[in-house]
Amino acid sequence: MYVSDVNVRDFRSWPELKLALTPGITLFVGRNGFGKTNIVEAIGYTAHLGSHRVNHDAPLVREGAENARVSLTVVNHGRELTTHLLIKPHAANQAQINRTRLSTPRELLGVVKTVLFSPEDLGLVRGEPATRRAYLDNIIASRSPRLAGVKADYDKVLKQRNALLKNASQALRRGYRDDDGAAALSTLDVWDGQLATLGAQVMTARLELLDALAPQIADSYAGLAPESRPAHVEYKSSIDCSDRSVLEALLLTELASMRQREIERGMTLVGPHRDDLLLHLGTQPAKGFASHGETWSYAISLRLAEFRILRAADGSGASDPILVLDDVFAELDAKRREKLVHLAAEAEQVLITAAVDEDLPGNLEPIVRYEVTVEDLPEGAGRISHIAKVGD
Repeated sequence: MYVSDVNVRDFRSWPELKLALTPGITLFVGRNGFGKTNIVEAIGYTAHLGSHRVNHDAPLVREGAENARVSLTVVNHGRELTTHLLIKPHAANQAQINRTRLSTPRELLGVVKTVLFSPEDLGLVRGEPATRRAYLDNIIASRSPRLAGVKADYDKVLKQRNALLKNASQALRRGYRDDDGAAALSTLDVWDGQLATLGAQVMTARLELLDALAPQIADSYAGLAPESRPAHVEYKSSIDCSDRSVLEALLLTELASMRQREIERGMTLVGPHRDDLLLHLGTQPAKGFASHGETWSYAISLRLAEFRILRAADGSGASDPILVLDDVFAELDAKRREKLVHLAAEAEQVLITAAVDEDLPGNLEPIVRYEVTVEDLPEGAGRISHIAKVGD
């Protein structure tokens, strides 16, 4: 898989950007803040319907613009598709494939697949559980877009249930003693059933993914840090996950058990939104016990495993996800740089950003190279980015 054309309007610092890309390695060089990461962010947004840098869409729209547009042409096994995304900071986004308008942007999932390595990856090891849950859920969405819809529906039900627990707290506390309490409890029962049904599907998908992912993570880490303790991962949940066939029933049981505490707290305390992916080195958790080098090795191992899982997921034959290395070489020692270069040689298309040439390994050839510069607008009106192909 590779992106052959990028067409961007009003995305971050780019009023307009048109690029023709090819398979192989493409390098974007420019000082920090010049807009090189914005290019790969636009591609990653199409792949995941989210940014690796921010949690909402407003910062993606260039200052002074009403919306942003990202259009990509992607080639996969000789089949060419063009995706279009209209990003609206204060309204629902719109999407289409070729000339067909989609009912929801989620229908784009799976058309473009990317695996991103970035300095933020340290958060996979050092960060909060939400970062690791998102890691699993993004891979699941790339492999099975239908399950992305299940997760989105779960999030909606969770939001509604939390609103009920918070806003109808007094009625829920009164219980069946009056009509308002009985109505609130009846509504809570409905949300419990939906939460358990959807939550069981989310948890099952995560557990099945981890069955395939865990050995890949362990093997990748052993290759990166053979002198270190062995890496292994496990799924931590608020319920017993040993029998996956009864997860829905177990969730319902636990929701009933925790109901009084949830009414008191005004929030949902049971479900996949409370789970975590535990990362271990030997007998200790990686978080808090891993050295800086071990933390980087673990983070890279998670991304290496993701790349291989997505590659294997295509039943029609090997289809590499697009590999994006965003300012990551500057953070790595020579051994880890070499490992990433080896991986880059396997991928059909690699997009690399770097601030200076000194950050790059010397064996990244052949390379199509672009230099990114920036122009400051008058009177503090922001800045716009420019790009030029070197050696053309």
